[in-house]
Amino acid sequence: MSKRDYYEILGASKGDDAKAIKRAYRKLAMKHHPDRNPDDKESEAKFKEATEAYEILSDDSKRQAYDQYGHAGVDGSAGGGFGGGGGNGNFSDVFGDVFGDIFGGGRQQRNGPQRGSDLKYNLELTLEQAVKGAEVKIRVPTLNECDTCHGTGAKDGSKPVTCGTCHGQGQVRMQQGFFSVQQACPTCRGQGSTIKDPCYSCNGQGVKEETKTLSVKVPAGVDNGDRIRLTGEGEAGTRGGPKGDLYVETHIKEHAIFERDGRNLYCDVPISIADAALGGEIEVPTLDGRVNLKIPGETQSGKLFRLRGKGVVPVRGGATGDLLCRVMVETPVKLNDKQKAILREFQASLKGEKHSPKKKSWFENVKTFFE
Repeated sequence: MSKRDYYEILGASKGDDAKAIKRAYRKLAMKHHPDRNPDDKESEAKFKEATEAYEILSDDSKRQAYDQYGHAGVDGSAGGGFGGGGGNGNFSDVFGDVFGDIFGGGRQQRNGPQRGSDLKYNLELTLEQAVKGAEVKIRVPTLNECDTCHGTGAKDGSKPVTCGTCHGQGQVRMQQGFFSVQQACPTCRGQGSTIKDPCYSCNGQGVKEETKTLSVKVPAGVDNGDRIRLTGEGEAGTRGGPKGDLYVETHIKEHAIFERDGRNLYCDVPISIADAALGGEIEVPTLDGRVNLKIPGETQSGKLFRLRGKGVVPVRGGATGDLLCRVMVETPVKLNDKQKAILREFQASLKGEKHSPKKKSWFENVKTFFE
């Protein structure tokens, strides 16, 4: 009886990459694994079939031979599932490759030097600091190597001893139904050794919590969520391992005048009815000082005026952004009798619709809506 196509078994195609092949096998293995389907011969057969297919297609040389010559090119290469076939395949290798992340990483050894953990620090900046750059002092709580035991965790004059449970391997093998897996040793927690006489200064941890002051150089143009890496300023490693890194993530405080959108800045500028109607020149702020902005006559509320080059220089390079000023026509308040009289006279002079073009079109839209 001829064998089924390996791609067909996994539900994959020849154009799929290694990740797609692995994903397809994992899905089938989880579905048909004998532990999930006890006494189900059909599921066991499908599981063996999928494992054989994955062993061939996950190996570049075997897959190339199979793609070129079919089953004839890989006869004897497949492991035949769990038992036989005279193949060279190793089921535990195949299964561990796909499911190693579920069962603790398989063969990973932890009794050697371990790199320290990376740390994250949220840094609040003013808009001016973010746009122009700054040097900021921060205080960071961190774990540093114990200066008493120099990171060993053992009392002076003693040293860690090999773990009697895992014999220094850091891992123990345990049986889980149909197959065996490795996990971190519960006695030494994967370290491979235990400490009988712990250091009095760090209680056997090898590290101590301290607070240090660091200087962070913030480049000009950073934005919310940008990260600055300080190499070697993270937590101390264990057993002589290197320190981790510190990642400083920037967060920009709300500004009283400006809003930022990428490389551009926005601000609202109040103007009087007279300036909006007749035009004029007003003074507006920028991050580099004050500038004059010309307002043409008959300017409507909400109109945007662009001041080129008055925005932000992006931290990753590119053209400088702009400052966009949104004029807001302000209604006068606390008028005296004379001012009110002048406005009433002005109001009476506005006959016809030529003075309010938007008002005319708005009422026409309202009329159409109701009709």
